[in-house]
Order: sequence, then C-alpha cells, then structure tokens
Amino acid sequence: MIDLFSKKTNEVLASIERFDYKWIALSNTTLGALMAGIDANILLIALPAIFRGIGINPLAPGEINYLLWTLMSYITVLAVLLVGLGKMADMFGRVRMYNLGFLIFSIGSILLFFVQGTGNSAALQIIFFRVIQGIGGAMLLANSAAILTDAFPANERGFALGVNQIAFIAGSFIGLLLGGFLAVISWRLVFFVSVPFGLLGTIWGYMMLKEKGEIRPNQQLDIAGNILLAGGLTALLVSITYGIIPYGSSAMGWGNPFVIGGVLLGILLLVIFAWHETKVKHPLFNLELFGIAEFATGNAAGFLYSLARGGLQFMLIIWLQGIWLPLHGFAFEDTPLWGAVYLLPLTIAFLVFGPLSGYLSDKHGPRLLATAGSVLMAIGFFGLMLLPANFAYWQFACIIALIGAGTGMFAAPNTSAVMSSVPPHQRGVASGMRATFQNAASALSISIIFTLFTVGMAASLPATMYAGLTGAGISSQAAAAVSNLPPTGMLFATFLGYNPLGSLLPQAELNSLSSAVRQNVLGTTFFPDLISPAFIEGTKLAFAICAVVSLIAAGVSFMRGKEKHKHHAHEASAMH
Repeated sequence: MIDLFSKKTNEVLASIERFDYKWIALSNTTLGALMAGIDANILLIALPAIFRGIGINPLAPGEINYLLWTLMSYITVLAVLLVGLGKMADMFGRVRMYNLGFLIFSIGSILLFFVQGTGNSAALQIIFFRVIQGIGGAMLLANSAAILTDAFPANERGFALGVNQIAFIAGSFIGLLLGGFLAVISWRLVFFVSVPFGLLGTIWGYMMLKEKGEIRPNQQLDIAGNILLAGGLTALLVSITYGIIPYGSSAMGWGNPFVIGGVLLGILLLVIFAWHETKVKHPLFNLELFGIAEFATGNAAGFLYSLARGGLQFMLIIWLQGIWLPLHGFAFEDTPLWGAVYLLPLTIAFLVFGPLSGYLSDKHGPRLLATAGSVLMAIGFFGLMLLPANFAYWQFACIIALIGAGTGMFAAPNTSAVMSSVPPHQRGVASGMRATFQNAASALSISIIFTLFTVGMAASLPATMYAGLTGAGISSQAAAAVSNLPPTGMLFATFLGYNPLGSLLPQAELNSLSSAVRQNVLGTTFFPDLISPAFIEGTKLAFAICAVVSLIAAGVSFMRGKEKHKHHAHEASAMH
C-alpha cells in the first residue's frame, strides 16, 4: 500500500512538472498573497469580537495600546524586516526563504488560535504571535515578486505580478467578509482561517518551487546595516504609532517627548544607515541601484502611492461604520460586516483593472498606465471631499470604484518596472526594498490620516457635541465632560462598531434620563448625527492631502521615461 501511494504521488508530481514552471511559481505566490491579504484585513472587522472574547475594553484607560499594537504589530514587523530578509534571500536562495516564511506564518496562525487566558495576558500573546506572523509574512513578501520575476520573461511579468497583487486585494476583501462571519461564531476562528492556506502553501512550495535566480552565497551579511535599518524603522514606526494616542491635555501625542525623541532617533539611525552602506564591501542594500532611473522613480512613486492609499480603507470603514450605516438603520454591532459589503465596488474595480493593466504594461510599458492610475486616484479623493456625511450610495460607489481602478492601473505596472530594472542577482533585496517602501508608507499613512482626522474634528467637535447633548436632555456638566474628551476615542469607537455614549456618559446620568431620551441618545442615529459635521471637516483635510500626494506620485511616474534598462538584455540567460 505504501509503495502504491508513493508511486501515485510520484506520478502526480511528474505530471505537474510537465507544466511550465512559471505557472507553478505564480500559483504558489498567488496563494501566499491571498493568505496575506486575508490576514491583513480580517482583524479590521473582527476586533470587537476578539476583545470581547479575551475580556478587554480597548477604549478603557490604559488599554488602547493593546488595540493599536494588535493592528500595527504585523505591518511594523513587515516594514522592519523586508530588506534584510531580501538580502539574505539573494545569498541563500529566494525559494528557501519563501518556503520558510510560509511555515513560520502557519505556526504563528496556529499559536493565535490557541491563545490562553483572558485580559492583558491574552492581548500580549496576540500581539507577540502577530509578530511571528509578521516575520513569516516578511519572508513571503520579500521574495514573491523576485520569484515571479525570475520565473517569467519580461514581456509577461506585468501580467504575473498583476495577478499576484489582485490576489492580495481579493484576500483583503475576503478577509473583511470572513472576519464578519467567523467572529459571530468564535473569535478564534478568525486566526485559524489562514492555517489551511499556510499549510497547503508550505507543502506545495517545498515540493514544487525551484531556485531559478542567481545566488551569491560568498557575500558577507551586513550585520551593522541590519541593526541600523531595523532600529531606525522600529523607532520611527513605533513613535508615529504613539503619536495618535492622546498625551496629557492634548488630543494627540505628537508633543510627547517619547514620540519626538523616537522620530528623531529613527531619522538619525536611517541617515547613519545610508552612510554606512557606502562604506562596506557587502552592503545590505546597494545604494547604487538608485542610480537606475526606473528603480528610483518606481520606488518613489510606490512610496507616494502607498502614502496616499494606505489609510484609505481605514477612513472608509470609519465613515461607513460610524456614520452612514447607522444613519440608514443598521445596528452598530452589524456595521462591521456591512461595511465590508458596501466597499465591494473598490475591490471589483481593482480586480478588473489590475490584471488588465499588467497585461497592457507588458506590451506598452508602465509609464502612462501608472501615471493615469495615480491621476484617477487623485480625482477619486477629490470626489470624496465633495460628499456629505449622509451621501447617496451610488455616488460613493462610483467614486471608490474610480479609486480602485486607479489603484489597479498603478500597482502591477510599477512593480514590474521596478523588478525588471535591477540585475538578476539583486532581485531579492530589490523586492525587499520595494515592499519596505510601500509597507512603511502604509503604516505612516494610517498615522498621518488619523492625525488629520483628529485635527479636523478637534476644532469643531467640542461645541457641536455640547450643543447636541444638552439639546437632547443631557445635563450641562455631563455634556461638558464628554465634549472635551479627545476625539481619538470616538473615532476608535466608530471603528470598533458601537455607540460610545453608553460608556462615556456616567451611568447615573443615563439612569436619570427618561426612557425616550435614553433610547434616543443610545440609538443608531443620534451619535452619527452629532459628530457628522466635525467628521466631514476631518475627512476633507485628510482626502485633500491624499489627492495632492497622488498627483505628486503621478508626476514621479511620468518622469520614469520610456527606455528599458540594460539588464533586460541579459535576462534570457537568467531565466534558465
């Protein structure tokens, strides 16, 4: 029986190997992208169920750190490790590093499913295991684009990378829906859903992926460069994360000495890193690659693109969950799932234009497609600025579809251009640097957009809330206390999908209200109506900055030129 099973297994593997290897590489990296996309966004919807499951109120005093790091730990680890792991892949093998990433990611997912206990201990376990997931995810992201670039010829690369990125976006949407459905059953299932993908990808990768790239094992690992880069990015990203937490009497934490010192330390370490890389024989990252126009402009455009778009989904979810859906009769506890459903036009547009733009870029080049995509994103952001808080959905759907189309038109052509511009033996570190720029920009984008939100709201929210609360029958003392609280907590409350007035107003105050007044204040429309004017002021400021950044990205994309890089001539030999 064992011999028969072994024979059949070998026959199946032999038949698979008869397929062109490039499709094997695409299938596995696409599975990894789908898994990473699901895991990146599934928490956005499931956070309320997770914190209820472990018995924590994330908005209680001293508990907001757990909320922030549950969200940010994964993306922070990605940004910090991508370049170093990409360099190690160039030295030891991209496929080997990629397969190990699948395995580590799967282990992290299993550990998350088996989190023990409740309270702060459970929250710390979740954050730590998310870090393990982030290590595995960094290995996947640092090498997937390089593996595809090695496997596909230049005239098919845009299509392959487009399919890969579409899988990630599709996974992001699937993650939102899965998070909504699974959280109702058990919060642990939210973490377990990526386990089957991880185990399948691990087995499939170890059995079928082959090293096609050029490996240079004789290089030395730049330990000092790794420490400087990791330290600089960690200090910078951790500091800007704490910048959105209230400090003292301020609504934000940007005046916190810890935040200021961390930002300055991070910048200093990154400057020293850049200097150090010019002095060592085997640098972590060859800065001479920035002398390649396509690589430099592509990474600059990619950074700006991620800076503009990184916090978009975060903003739109807050808008839908905290304002629009409650105003249209949805209960607060139902808004996370329906928020994902109403964002469907954004995803559909990306799914259509992503592969199409990748295919067209293979034939006509990335310049005009990437430029046009950035312009469409800017137009979409300007369109969002014009919408009222309680918009007509068809208008909202058209605008976010326009942004999705622009995102799809930019992503695959730009990635293909960056990866095709570098020498084959440096594709691992180039892929890591490209992903680092985009992930660091995404983390920075969330902090910047949340800050702009808060600044825009803080100017008018206190007076608006005081007038609304007292007009509804709340005592002036209780209304003043709630109105002067930082808007951060209210934004997180809408993000988590519940009316915060039930916890912000003293219980004695709520008990003193008549049944009709209490039902009105804690209902689905009072709080959204109350914060809508201030909320829209915050969105206008944030969306205006995103539009301007998108236009700058368009300008940088247009500057990339039309010429192919000289290394393309040598790719035929690197493919075999």
